[in-house]
Amino acid sequence: MRAPTEVLAELGVDPGTGLDDATAAARLAADGPNEVQTRRPVPLLRSVLGQLTDTLILVLLGAAVLTAVIGDFIDCAVILLVVVVNTTLGVVQERKALRAVRGLDALVAPSARVQRQGRDVWIPTRDLVRGDVLRLAAGDVVGADARLLHGTGLQVDEALLTGESLPVERTAEAVSPEEGPLGDRAGMVHAGSRVVRGSGEAVVVATGGTSALGRVAVLVQEEASPDTPLQRRLDRLGRQIAIGVALACLVFVASGLLRGQPWGTTAVAAAALAAAAVPDSLPAVVTLALAGGAARMTRRGAIARTLPSVETLGSVTLLATDKTGTLTRGAMVADRAWTPADGDVPLGGPVPAATRALLEAAALCNDADPSGAGEAGEAGSADTETSLVRVALAAGIDVAAVRAACPRLREEPFDAQTRRMRTEHRTPAGRTTAVTKGAPEVLLSGLDGAEEADAVAGRWAGEGRRVLAVAQDGRLSGLIALDDPVRPEAAAAIASCHRAGIRPVLVTGDHAGTAEAVARAVGLVDDRHPVEANVLARVEPEGKLRLVLGWQAEGHVVAMTGDGVNDAPALRAADIGVAMGQRGTEVAKEAADLVLADDSLATVTAAIGEGRRVYDNVRRFVGYGIAGGVSEVLVMLLGPFFGLALPLLPAQVLWVNLLTHGPVGVAMGAEPAAPDVLTRPPRRPTDGVFDRPLVWQVAGLATAIAVVCLGVAGWSRSTDGPWQTQLFVTLTAAQLVLALALRPPGAWRRGFSDGGGWLPAAAVGNVLLLLGGVYLPGLSDLLRTDALSVAEFGVAVTAALIPSGLYLLVRRLHRR
Repeated sequence: MRAPTEVLAELGVDPGTGLDDATAAARLAADGPNEVQTRRPVPLLRSVLGQLTDTLILVLLGAAVLTAVIGDFIDCAVILLVVVVNTTLGVVQERKALRAVRGLDALVAPSARVQRQGRDVWIPTRDLVRGDVLRLAAGDVVGADARLLHGTGLQVDEALLTGESLPVERTAEAVSPEEGPLGDRAGMVHAGSRVVRGSGEAVVVATGGTSALGRVAVLVQEEASPDTPLQRRLDRLGRQIAIGVALACLVFVASGLLRGQPWGTTAVAAAALAAAAVPDSLPAVVTLALAGGAARMTRRGAIARTLPSVETLGSVTLLATDKTGTLTRGAMVADRAWTPADGDVPLGGPVPAATRALLEAAALCNDADPSGAGEAGEAGSADTETSLVRVALAAGIDVAAVRAACPRLREEPFDAQTRRMRTEHRTPAGRTTAVTKGAPEVLLSGLDGAEEADAVAGRWAGEGRRVLAVAQDGRLSGLIALDDPVRPEAAAAIASCHRAGIRPVLVTGDHAGTAEAVARAVGLVDDRHPVEANVLARVEPEGKLRLVLGWQAEGHVVAMTGDGVNDAPALRAADIGVAMGQRGTEVAKEAADLVLADDSLATVTAAIGEGRRVYDNVRRFVGYGIAGGVSEVLVMLLGPFFGLALPLLPAQVLWVNLLTHGPVGVAMGAEPAAPDVLTRPPRRPTDGVFDRPLVWQVAGLATAIAVVCLGVAGWSRSTDGPWQTQLFVTLTAAQLVLALALRPPGAWRRGFSDGGGWLPAAAVGNVLLLLGGVYLPGLSDLLRTDALSVAEFGVAVTAALIPSGLYLLVRRLHRR
C-alpha cells in the first residue's frame, strides 16, 4: 500500500486545504456521482413474454386451445388462470436484483465532512470525488473508499463488508496490499463501514462503482439468479410430455381414419385425449404445494421471498454458511477469566474474590454505561467494554457504586499503537491507583506471573477468543476472554446436514483461527471433515461469488447464508440465498430467496425438510398424473383392437380427467412428509422429475390400469352389458384408488393440520361425483352413461382395486 504522501501527490491535493471547488466539479463531471448505478429494468412486457416461452406453459396453452375447440370452456378458463399465476410469480422474481441494488444506497451516509478550499464543510455523499479529504469521527458512516492520512485510536466496524464480527483498527502508518482482502487493508477505510471509536482524516481514492461497495452492486446486478432445480426439471418434463402427447394424437387420428371413422369424430376425440393426457393441473399442484410449503416454513421462522425457493431447498447438496450471527450469536460475551489466585474461572454468575477484583478493575478502566449494558449475550452488540460491564453486573458487582467510590482522575484512551487503555482513580482511602487493560502481549511483559498468563492467553486465542489483560498498580490482575458464542442449536443443525447428505462449508471474511475454532465447536470440522475443505476464511465478496459459481460448475445445488453487503452477490448467484432477518442488511434480504426471522441455521435445516416434502409431493403427482394419462391413451388406442370402436366419448374422457387431476391432484401436493425426509441423501441435481424409477413405475401402473379397464369392458361387451359405462367407472376408480395407494408411509395417521386429511376427503368427494356421472339425471345424459346395477358397479370397482393392490405388494417387497 502506498504511503499517504504518494497518494496525495497522485491526486494533486493539499490535506490542509483540500480540493478547490473547480477541481471537485471537474472530477464529479468526469467520474460521475458517488452512488450505486442501477440498470434500467427489463420492460414488463418483455418479462411476461419471456415467462410465456416456458415449455410447460406452451403445452398448457396448447391444452387451453384444445379444450376451447371441443367446447370445454371451464377447463380452458382454469388452465389459463394457472398460466397467469405462474407468469406473475416469474415476473416478480425477475425484479429482485433491482431492489437489491437500491438497498445499497441506504448504507452510505447522506452527507460527509470534507475539506474544500480550506473550509471544513458538509457536502452530500453523492458529491464526493477522488482527492476529497474526509474528516472522520465516532458514529460516522464512511462515504467512499479512502486512504488514511492520520488517525487517533481509530476503529471501524466493517462487518457488513467483510463479515468480521469485531471492530478493526485502522492506522495511517499501516503497510498492506491495496488489492488484498478488505479486512487486511489496515491503512484504508471503505464506503459503508462505520467509525465506532476515535477520529481520523483520509483522502478519497475510489467512489461510486469503483469503491468496494460499488463493486458489490455491480456483482449483484450482473449475476442473474439461476433457474431452480424444479424449474429445470419441469421444463424438461414439459418437452417430454409435449412430444409424447403429439405422437399419441397422431397415432390415434391415423388409426381412426384407417378404420373408417369420420374425420370430425376422430379429431374431437383426439383433442379430448390430448387434453386428458396433459397433466394440466401440474402447475396448479406445484404452485399450491409451494405455497403450502412456504406457509409452513413461515410458521417455523423461514420466510420464502419466492415460491420456487421452497423446493430449491430440498435439492441442496452444499450449504455455505456464514459464521457471525449464523453459527454464532453475533454478540461478544466475556465468558472466562484467569487470575494467579483463582485460576481459570467461568463467568456469568458469582465468582471468587480475586476474579471479582479483576472484574471491578476492568469496570473502572471502562467507559461503557452500566445502565445501558443490557443482558449478557444480547444480539447486535460487539462492544468489548459493554461486554465487560455486563459480566461484572452478572457477578453481582454494582459498577456504578464502584466507580463512585473510586472517581477517575485522568485517563489515556485506548490507542491503536499502544493497544491499551489506562485510567487513574482515587480510592476511598485517599490514595491513587492506576488500572490498565489491553493486549496481553503488551501488558504482560515484565509482570510477575507473565509466563503462566501468556500460556493461558495463547490457549484461549487458539480457541478463537479475544483476550484482554488487566493490571493494577503494576501488578497483574488477570486475563479476561471474550467470545462470540456458538448458537446452542448450531451443532444440531450441522449434524442434520450431515445426516441428510448435505455438505456444510463455513465461508467467512473473519480470521482463519477464529473460523476453525467455531467450525470445530459446531461439529462442522472433525476427523471425517477436514479443515482445508470445509472452512474458508478471509473470503472477499468476489471470492464468495467465485466459490458459489465453482461449486455449481461441479454440479452442486448451493445454498448460501449471509447477512452483510459482502454476501449479496453470492446470495444472488446461489441456487438458494438465505439472509438473516434480525441482523441482516436490506441488501442481503433483497438479494436472497429466503429470510430467517430467527437467524438460526436450524431453521434452514427444517426448511430443507419442507423443500424435500414439496418435491416428493410434486414427483408423486407427476407419476400419478402421467400414469393415469398414459392409461387413458392406451385404452383409447388399443380399445378398437378389442372390438371397442370408441372406448370413451370426449365428454367422458374430460370428466375422468376432472375427477382424477382436479381436487385430488391439489390434495396430493399437501401430503405429509415421509419419515426419512431428512435422513436420506439429496437427489442428484442431474436427475429429472421423470427419472428411470418413475418411468418404470408409470409404465407398470398405466399398463395395469389399461389391462383391467379393457378386460372389464371386453367381458361386459361379450355379455351385452353397458361396457362403456363400466369402462368409465373402472378407469376413474382405478386412478382415485391409486392416489391413495401412493401416499407416503404414516400419512394415514396425520390430520388436516399437517395435510394428512385432504387427499382422502378429495377422493371421497370425487367418488360422489363419479356416482353422479352415472346415476344423476342430466349429468348422466350429458356424459351419455347408463345406470349400472349394483353387481355391474361392484365388478367395475373391484377390478379398479387390482392395479393399486399390485403396486402396494411390489412396494412392500422392495422395502424388505
